[in-house]
Amino acid sequence: MSVEDLLVDALRRPEALASLDLRGWDQLIRQARSANLLGRICVLLEARDLISRVPAPARHHLESARTVAARHVNAVRWEVRCIQEALSDVGVSIILLKGAAYLMAGLPPAAGRLFSDIDILVPKDRLPTVEAALMLHGWGARHHSPYDQRYYRTWMHELPPMRHVTRLSVLDVHHAILPETSRLRPDPIMLREAAHPLGDGNLMVLAPADMVLHSAVHLFHDGEFSSALRDLVDLDLLLRNFTNLPGFWDEVVSRAGSLHLSRPLFYALRYTSMILDTPVPAKTVVEANIGRPPRGVLQLMDILLLRGLRPRHTMCDDWLTAPSLGALYIRAHWLRMPPLLLARHLLHKAFTREDAA
Repeated sequence: MSVEDLLVDALRRPEALASLDLRGWDQLIRQARSANLLGRICVLLEARDLISRVPAPARHHLESARTVAARHVNAVRWEVRCIQEALSDVGVSIILLKGAAYLMAGLPPAAGRLFSDIDILVPKDRLPTVEAALMLHGWGARHHSPYDQRYYRTWMHELPPMRHVTRLSVLDVHHAILPETSRLRPDPIMLREAAHPLGDGNLMVLAPADMVLHSAVHLFHDGEFSSALRDLVDLDLLLRNFTNLPGFWDEVVSRAGSLHLSRPLFYALRYTSMILDTPVPAKTVVEANIGRPPRGVLQLMDILLLRGLRPRHTMCDDWLTAPSLGALYIRAHWLRMPPLLLARHLLHKAFTREDAA
């Protein structure tokens, strides 16, 4: 295994880790920790009864990461119950997004995963009521400057991130999955109408195809690539899990067209297949080509994303890594804002200090 591809090789072929020496394990653990995938590696090895073959010093790190992930599971379940209680009288369905959705729906990406916050989706016209109810139960805005408040409330697809006053948990309340200024604007009503209930309460998750598309949007339209490989692993696991649903592959391509998300789906299928060997039917690959960018753009995106999707560790970097990440950051903002608003926003951020969170 080459050092820069060590973690990806481990994700694709965990059985090959039996040949690693202590130096190799040290490199793998550093990469996996930087990518927020150390717990996932432990889960993979345990699922294949390989954990006992790991040298003791490395096994301690893996099992520790799994323990931390298990504690996160309990914390997220408790936090979701608190959110339910806070919004019980508001009369809205709470659609969980990303990590919390994977966990509460019992989906494979939740295994060994860490959670930095909880994301929910509610109707835009209910945001004031939802926000007021959450504030009564201890959540408050993390961003207090007038500019940040206007930025989120006028242009973004979510309220300013909220933090609980005692538990310090972070909650993102969305009314859409992309900003209203974005070049792509999938209709949130379509997402809500297709959502699936979780049990008998007011909790829901996106439909399988929509969950994949949201994961793709989050990864390929966000300029933050610190956990990009973890997010690609999420996509891989979702696709492998949903492939057993009748008609899933036809549905995800059709749904991408209806929501104007054919380009993010194309990238999702291309890079999960290329990096993680995700099994995508040949027919779906052909149909998803409707979202394929022009040849020159795709060649550039390969250069950028094949670096952006590596672990954020110096042993995985080359001389193009830093400029690639910079270009991806600028691209994400370019996709989310029109030029004049983008220029104003970047100038403001360049000359002002961030709020203390």
